[in-house]
Amino acid sequence: MTNWQQLVQAVEPLQDLELDTELVRGLERLGHQVGHRARERAAPPVHFYTPTFKSYETSEIKSCGKNAWPAVSVTGSECKLQCDHCKAAILEPMIPARTPDDLWRVVNELIDDGANGLLLTGGSNHRNEVEYAPYYETIRRIKDSHPEFRIAAHAALMDRDAAFAMADAGVDVAMMDVIGAQETITNVYHLRRSVDDFEATLENLVRTSMRVVPHIVIGLHYGRMLGEWRALEIIQRHLPDAVVLVVVMPFYAPEKKPFVTPDSSDVGRFFQSARQALPDTSLLLGCARPPGESRMEIDTYAVMAGLDGIAHPADGAVELAARLGRRVRVTPACCSIVVGDEVMAVQNASDGLELDVDTIVREEARRRAGSRGIGIPVVSAPAPGTEIPV
Repeated sequence: MTNWQQLVQAVEPLQDLELDTELVRGLERLGHQVGHRARERAAPPVHFYTPTFKSYETSEIKSCGKNAWPAVSVTGSECKLQCDHCKAAILEPMIPARTPDDLWRVVNELIDDGANGLLLTGGSNHRNEVEYAPYYETIRRIKDSHPEFRIAAHAALMDRDAAFAMADAGVDVAMMDVIGAQETITNVYHLRRSVDDFEATLENLVRTSMRVVPHIVIGLHYGRMLGEWRALEIIQRHLPDAVVLVVVMPFYAPEKKPFVTPDSSDVGRFFQSARQALPDTSLLLGCARPPGESRMEIDTYAVMAGLDGIAHPADGAVELAARLGRRVRVTPACCSIVVGDEVMAVQNASDGLELDVDTIVREEARRRAGSRGIGIPVVSAPAPGTEIPV
């Protein structure tokens, strides 16, 4: 039987990666355990998501449709917190909607342009709250006028009343960052709030009718792993609909407080822990993670760890997933909208991107054979345990 280290070597974009051998072995053992359980039911697919608020294309996946799932900020590019990892830079490319009237206009323009839904967010006040209250009447109007239009909102911190007000307005999915280290809350977020406040927010959200998708930012404490495992324990206690993992990108950090790039092997080990802790919860890798070789290593570990979805996959990730026997789907949507096998941002199967995994693998094999493609057997999605020619 071909082991997973050998399978990686069969995927040309991944051949030069220096992966952690022990971690790969551990992920392979985990994969066999998950595969054994999966044989009792339909094997879950891995979804590759292509959100449209970033320009994206690889050799394996085409760019998604214009404005299928845009991001809108109710504060424009302004944020009071100015967290050390972000400095509000993530808000800058988003569509501003600073008033309820602006939001109504923007949404109708987006719908006319073919949007299926949006990510609604904004900068926080000094208590890590996004001040959505003035917008709820407009959100309700949007949902009443366009019931199929999906809205995912970044909740930040919320008490019970605010959580239920968001749900009553018609928000479909609520997202928040779960932070498990007080030092990170104080030093990186500049907040006088506690870990308990983040857990209370998650508890408030899961009690509503909204689907709830918390995020864990790996390496949030200046690139070091600190509160991630505690955040995972918090999520285990409240069992949301899905969890998104992202990896901090230290592009915007101030010179006096630099971030290091998290070690890819440490990230992979956290993927392994998260999969084991949440075996029946959709576990997704969001679009935020370091570029270059780190991204390729992280995505390789994510596929091996059995994550259910990956946004903006690196070259080689799709082929690797196929070679590991996973069914592959490609969706032009924000990964946070996924709950199990439901993709709320896509209204029917024809909205998915064209993707022929057999062709991807076959063409790679042909190119490695000098473009002849003669006599090279290719298996794109074999059953677990099937020998794969390399």
